Amino acid sequence: MGRGRAKAKQTKVARELKYHSPNTDLAALQRELGGGGKSDHDFDDDYKQYVDDEDEDHDADDQDSWPPRTR
Repeated sequence: MGRGRAKAKQTKVARELKYHSPNTDLAALQRELGGGGKSDHDFDDDYKQYVDDEDEDHDADDQDSWPPRTR
């Protein structure tokens, strides 16, 4: 018992969200989507000292260390 009340509450909330959208700060959204921060290139340069270029694309990295399951 009580499922009817929960369902009615969910329906009410969904209807309010559908027909009465909250106020949206479009300027803040534009700033966030515009990427006013660093570019990806700058980010890569910051961590270049930690990158080991010699340790890329080894075949052993792709192999599964666990044996296959048997039934």
